[in-house]
Amino acid sequence: MSMFAEATESRSLKEVLAIVRHVPFRVAACLMIIGLFALAAVAPKVLQTHDPLAIDLRSSLQSPSIAHWLGTDQLGRDLYSRVVEGAGQSLAIGLGATALSMSIAIVFGVAAALSGGVCDSILSRIVDVLFAIPTLLLALVFVTVFGPSVLTEVIAVGIGTAPGYARMIRGQVLAIKGTGYVEAAKVLGHPFPRIVWRHILPNAMNPLTAMMTIGVGQAIIWASGLAFLGLGVAPPAPEWGALLNAGRNYVIYAWWLEIIPGLAVTAFALSLTIIGRHLQDRLEGKT
Repeated sequence: MSMFAEATESRSLKEVLAIVRHVPFRVAACLMIIGLFALAAVAPKVLQTHDPLAIDLRSSLQSPSIAHWLGTDQLGRDLYSRVVEGAGQSLAIGLGATALSMSIAIVFGVAAALSGGVCDSILSRIVDVLFAIPTLLLALVFVTVFGPSVLTEVIAVGIGTAPGYARMIRGQVLAIKGTGYVEAAKVLGHPFPRIVWRHILPNAMNPLTAMMTIGVGQAIIWASGLAFLGLGVAPPAPEWGALLNAGRNYVIYAWWLEIIPGLAVTAFALSLTIIGRHLQDRLEGKT
């Protein structure tokens, strides 16, 4: 038994090493960056060096040093610890907005593609109208009406990005519902809900997996833009967009207050985009 277990373990290790060997260096580096941000989101205390909300006016606007790795803000709060603390809120907004937008898109896209006729035309026109409105403008209107908060940011960005996903899902479903295996399932007498659930939806969503990965990064950028305009999470929450908004008045003599949060947003969104493009290439190859 032990020899069999050792052989199985050795084979599993070889399979893992083979997978790792075929991962491009840029993708591996991006996975490490995403893992670091995920750790910051889940367990920020592990990475923090100071209390992110502790005010120390004697240390205000200090440049990066050994005591404060990324400097301090206008109230003497450690910027590194605040960026680490803000990873959780930014990631939650990105994931929540993407999940909401995909849920809305699935309802509209699948309903339009499967219904056809007048219903398809009406739903498609609604999606086209929403798609014509700039995402940031739509989000701005929503946040202005309902007030700034994490929840309204998630809903605003989710609604603003849903039309693009809806058009892609509709196109995928239209292409799949006429394929041979769907027709075969109909001939075999499978119920239509089962055909949709077992055959159409999984195959329609498969190519969108990469787009969802990219969408999380885009949602974080949109949310940061709202917060930069003062329509995001209220202070003293260290969400990355809020940090950019708070530091813009000191950019001339405290550059780190703008550069560091901006680099965090850029690194996270760029890493997700590279990983998403890699997944897209792999999935298209399998298709």
